[in-house]
Amino acid sequence: MNGRRDFLKTLAAGGVLVAIGPAPHTMAADAPAAPPPPPGWVRIAPDGAVTVLSNTSEIGQGTGTAIAQMLADEMDLDWKSIRIEMAPVEKQFINAGWGEYATYGSGGVARQFPQLRKAGAQARAMLIGAAAAEWQVPAAECDTQQGAVLHQPTGRKLPYAKLVAQAAAQPVPADPPLMPKERWRHMGKDVARLDLPAKTDGSAVYGIDVKVPGMLYAAIVQCPHFGGKLATVDPQPALSRRGVKKVVRLPDAVAVVADSYWRAQQAVNALKPEWDLAAASKHSSAPYRDMLHAAVQNEGDLVVPRNAKAEELLAAHQAGQAKSATTLDRTYTVPLLAHATMEPMNGTASVKDGKAELWLPTQAQDTARTFVSKALGIAPEAVTIHTTLSGGGFGRRIEADFAVQAALIAKEAGVPVKLLWSREEDMRHGYHRPAAVLRLRASLDASGAVAAMRMDSACDTLFNYSRFGADKQYAKPFDRSAVGVPLTQYYGFPGFIQRTTTVDAGVPLGYWRAVAATQNVFATESFVDELAQLAKTDPFDYRRKLLKPGSRELRVLAALEERSGWRSKPAPGRHRGMAFTRANGSHIGQVVELSVDGESRVKLHRVTTVVDCGTAVNPRNVRGQMEGGNIFALTAAFYGEITVKDGAVEQSNFTDYRLLSLAETPAMEIVVIDSSEPPGGVGEEAVGPLAPALANALFAATGKRFTDLPLVKAGLRLA
Repeated sequence: MNGRRDFLKTLAAGGVLVAIGPAPHTMAADAPAAPPPPPGWVRIAPDGAVTVLSNTSEIGQGTGTAIAQMLADEMDLDWKSIRIEMAPVEKQFINAGWGEYATYGSGGVARQFPQLRKAGAQARAMLIGAAAAEWQVPAAECDTQQGAVLHQPTGRKLPYAKLVAQAAAQPVPADPPLMPKERWRHMGKDVARLDLPAKTDGSAVYGIDVKVPGMLYAAIVQCPHFGGKLATVDPQPALSRRGVKKVVRLPDAVAVVADSYWRAQQAVNALKPEWDLAAASKHSSAPYRDMLHAAVQNEGDLVVPRNAKAEELLAAHQAGQAKSATTLDRTYTVPLLAHATMEPMNGTASVKDGKAELWLPTQAQDTARTFVSKALGIAPEAVTIHTTLSGGGFGRRIEADFAVQAALIAKEAGVPVKLLWSREEDMRHGYHRPAAVLRLRASLDASGAVAAMRMDSACDTLFNYSRFGADKQYAKPFDRSAVGVPLTQYYGFPGFIQRTTTVDAGVPLGYWRAVAATQNVFATESFVDELAQLAKTDPFDYRRKLLKPGSRELRVLAALEERSGWRSKPAPGRHRGMAFTRANGSHIGQVVELSVDGESRVKLHRVTTVVDCGTAVNPRNVRGQMEGGNIFALTAAFYGEITVKDGAVEQSNFTDYRLLSLAETPAMEIVVIDSSEPPGGVGEEAVGPLAPALANALFAATGKRFTDLPLVKAGLRLA
């Protein structure tokens, strides 16, 4: 078969998608994109090379390798022959758990594990059937062995590459047997990531690296006040500069197109756009914070979990309150946060002949396609999305703002254009983690036990902003984006109710790594720690009494207690704090060990993390995600804060939005519990419990409860 031909014979039915044909070429940074890959989760070339397609954007988490591990085991593939490539943005490749082609919610593995394993098992069964037909032997006499079908009685072998076309005629088994765990050679192992060689040698193509023939570059300046519009701009200061081709006006921004990014950026800096601020936000951080504090004093929308009844929740709460002898009442505050990805927002677009082609570092391909098509007035089917690597995502690349801008600029320019935001634009025009105030109240009976508990949260809903407000309906009857995992899903507190109040922030909000858990778990785990203190009970023992006997949560606590050395006396001057939560099917506990000197300098000595994420397809990746989540959370807890003045973000770069440094990063021990449960998420799960574990350790060290983030506002500094 000629390598230049696009002829492919495909096998596609019932979720199994296998194709035979030439192995594709890697997208080069300075070459046009190859034709879209043909249908097929796995493609087997005539030379035996195997390409596994991933539908999960690579934003640093390595999920593509885990997908390859699942398919490799179910199909019994030779790992040395495998490479990975992004699947085309087509219906057959959507994440079945989300119902769209997107990467979020720690769902790359957790939401696809059974479907992908079944697809691999179907393909393996059909390849066996093809070989059995070729040899005219019963399929029961055949097995597989690293990319070949083996006839066990005679020892004959046929490589998959010679069987795929014949397998197309085989019936698709509805319920094929999965590969037993004892035959797994890749799942559950520390397999090296398939994307690392290219990232190491510099051949990896991120969005910022894309080049297509005839491409120009664009820089942009957007209205600094959210909701403002472009009134007028004189283009001549830009057009008079060398290399500048065009000035493009957008509803709330102006862009300059030039023959290099540097020239485009210098030219856009020379412009003096005038903004129409009639409908712009007037919010500032301090007054907004006061609004949030006032809101938690009132009655918000009652959170009614699935299968629960409002009247029963309220009755149980009132009955518990009737037993109250004393009350613990605490308020916790968290600020707006930026995603602060290393790679700023960017996108490359070509628009011509009623079609659009985009190269994007995106987490939400379907979202980008939908809104680009709307902006251009063309059908979604006329928009082709090529997914590049992303230099971080954390939820920011779910949004389609930069994709729409790139498409509109390219249409106006009449040639392919790469739009690249400056760091300042990226910092000032994010979709932020909501600022929130959370109030927790516990009614304690005469014995000191909790008889009822109430949690009130106030923040704006991200549903009004994310995906251009397409999901607004989920903000009622209560704001689901502010709820996360209810406390009582794992702790047995009686009479618990939760209320949410939506308070307009006047700035765009979006999904930020771990979403509601980032604020809620900080509050709840700090509060539970204080309840343990009032009960004069060890924090581990107090939580154990609230958990179900024999639960996975108890197993995590036991491992965390042991590995952190909780029962042993820490070194002089050191103190420990712990926290626990569950999310996305995973259970995680953290212990922070630190010391604080007389000048409020905090030294982080050690973080111990124990996670039960069910079946860990790639434990090395799990550990890496826990470490990254810990660093991400420590940055937010100590330093993270976006402040707004008159509807404009005040921060501009990493000089005033500080990240944790390597010198400040503590030693970490990550323990992944061996489990046969279905996989849970790992990309976000470390973020929620880290801040309260840190705050609880600070209480142990100082005797003071820290309820307001970031901690630098309390005068604390990292040593």
